[in-house]
Amino acid sequence: MKKFVAILSDMEHKIREGHFGPGRKLPSVRSAAEEYGCSISTIIRAYAELEKRHAIYSVPQSGYYVVEKSGDWRSGTVSETIDFTSASPDLDVFPYLDFQHCLNKAIDTYKYHLFTYGDSHGLETLRQTLVSHLAGDQVFAKAERILVSSGVQQALEILAKMPFPNGKTTILVEQPSYDLYLRFLEAEGIPVRGIARTAKGIDLQELDEQFRSGGIKFFYTMSRYHNPLGTSYSAEERKAIARLAGKYDVYVVEDDYMADLGAERFDPIHAYDRSSHVVYLKSFSKIIFPGLRLGAVVLPERLLKTYHKYKNYPDTSLLSQAALEIYIKNGMYERHKHKIYGLYEERMRELNEALRRHNEAGLIEAADVRYGVYVQFKLPKTVNIERLMKRLAERKVSVVSGKPFYLADYAEREKFIRISVSRAQRERIDEGIRAIVQEVRRGNGW
Repeated sequence: MKKFVAILSDMEHKIREGHFGPGRKLPSVRSAAEEYGCSISTIIRAYAELEKRHAIYSVPQSGYYVVEKSGDWRSGTVSETIDFTSASPDLDVFPYLDFQHCLNKAIDTYKYHLFTYGDSHGLETLRQTLVSHLAGDQVFAKAERILVSSGVQQALEILAKMPFPNGKTTILVEQPSYDLYLRFLEAEGIPVRGIARTAKGIDLQELDEQFRSGGIKFFYTMSRYHNPLGTSYSAEERKAIARLAGKYDVYVVEDDYMADLGAERFDPIHAYDRSSHVVYLKSFSKIIFPGLRLGAVVLPERLLKTYHKYKNYPDTSLLSQAALEIYIKNGMYERHKHKIYGLYEERMRELNEALRRHNEAGLIEAADVRYGVYVQFKLPKTVNIERLMKRLAERKVSVVSGKPFYLADYAEREKFIRISVSRAQRERIDEGIRAIVQEVRRGNGW
């Protein structure tokens, strides 16, 4: 079954990526069997499945051909806009077939258990699977300390509202930071304070001072592939943050929601935690699809009881959890992860090369981000962002202003736009970057 699913996924990928264009004939059953090193019956099954999904059609005595769909983005109906705004994964690389297989397998395996309320902590077998899965990211914890959440957002809201053992009340957030969480904290009236983080990192001396005298309950940080900066903390910074947390009894909430989007070795802050002061959050939305709404929370022992009180009801689909467990255990997750970060790495490389080509005057400042999906384009102070975005929209290039990524009362802001390659077509990245540079030059009075 694993061989069949892998072959089916590869065929679908090749059709989606244009290796087999609309109307083109697919390899014969015999040729495909030799190419994939499998039986002819397996290829027949795969072609039958693709035909059932209306991806291909058969012509008697001739073979199988790719269907040209009216809604196919490769058939000329793609949006004219170059999208540098989206934070969601590329729709064209969602693992539909693989995950459908896992959903069916989950129903066969768990049957009626999937239609009960379940455990508010999460499906026990998934939590056990996550022990070894998270260990691959250097996050070592027993299943009792790993809880399943309805996305990372739910965990962040619970952590903001619940009391912590240190008795402190203020949340310290990087500036800029995750815009939706900032709006939540402000709307709920939760005490919050900002600390500057730039593409170059964070001022550890200022962090020391904030931890020592600021009444900080926890420090919310994205250590890897930051939104909106795109950068990651150095190993020295991660070690220092973990050390300061233990020294001043301040907790760290490490949102590692993009953990799977890079090939570089990266030990999170949690790996350096010697005093049990780090809460580790992981999302599965960026690697599979947003609608899954599943995340993992790794809690220090001291926070478990209180967190359970604030999340005392099951609200996450047991079917989704069971399917995710199967998806991870049979190796599909790992294969898809490599596919995803390879795709985004190519787009990041194209973006960096385009910026070097067109930004010769250096008006835009940008770090050399190679992984993840975000890059901060720092702009000259003379550029009006609203006017810039309007002009880019007229040229069918969409970007995001940096303004929403700050607390409303935070004064020391950098002027920037956030660029995302998540849904930017690789072949149009150069065109989009050229337009941005031209409009920035125009807005700067060139």
